[in-house]
Amino acid sequence: MTSNSRPSYREAQERLLKWCQHVTRDYESVRIRNFTSDFADGLAFCAIIHHYFPDAFDFNALNSDSKQKNFDLAFRLAEEKAEVYPLLDSSDLIHGQLDKKCVFTYLLTLYHGLKNHEVLTGKTCEKRTV
Repeated sequence: MTSNSRPSYREAQERLLKWCQHVTRDYESVRIRNFTSDFADGLAFCAIIHHYFPDAFDFNALNSDSKQKNFDLAFRLAEEKAEVYPLLDSSDLIHGQLDKKCVFTYLLTLYHGLKNHEVLTGKTCEKRTV
């Protein structure tokens, strides 16, 4: 891949996965290795949001059994704080299968929204790019 070319879908997935792992590395209850089962309880989404907005909620008070609450919290705060519209529906995630491409698309949108927030506010939490 040349420096001017766009990454392939696979490369973009790998980069985004590394970004997710990096921003959640300090969250013991979150281990991200894929875009499906590792996001199934909502804690990974919450950890990503908490990394950028640590004063928004107490991450340690969350419970992996409260999937609906976790998804709703993460999606609401992403929309309020980073202007990232919730492309995923928490009810669908709880009652159905997590679709890898849908989760990837939302995370990519979230990544760009959080980066845009950093630029607008001057706050830098991350230096890794996708």
